Amino acid sequence: MQMCGVSSRHCECESDMGAYSRILLAVDLTEDCEGVADRATALAAQSEAELHIIHVIEPLSLAYGGDIPMDLSSVQDQIHEQAKSRLAEFSSKIGIPEQRRHLVFGRPESEIHRIANEEAVDVIVVGSHGRHGIALLLGSTANGVLHGANCDVLAVRVGDDARHD
Repeated sequence: MQMCGVSSRHCECESDMGAYSRILLAVDLTEDCEGVADRATALAAQSEAELHIIHVIEPLSLAYGGDIPMDLSSVQDQIHEQAKSRLAEFSSKIGIPEQRRHLVFGRPESEIHRIANEEAVDVIVVGSHGRHGIALLLGSTANGVLHGANCDVLAVRVGDDARHD
């Protein structure tokens, strides 16, 4: 048995790792995603799995309730171009080829589920800000991914609560 970075309990990770053939790494392109990517690339290497990456851009109208009295299309275009550039750079750094990179607009949970289903992934790896007890994932993107996924979800702690070895 080994300790997983997802909670303070032990889990039987070692025996299940060989079962994964396709992994989807969900990133927000912040500094926190590097630790999540490290976990996903290690899992992919150990499992000899194909690694995909997704970044979801939430439309500003969704993020701000839809009642914005101005046209934000140029701002949204800038956000898209920055995300495209950062995703390409980040993906290249961890060895994910262009055909396995997914940059999409929408609600993060829904789009992560959609791509996971389309690509027939076995596990989604996502970052989660640590909380205590039952609130570990509540209210987060990771919680939404966990509750709607048709595959395993590995929530890797990020931020101040991440485990430092």
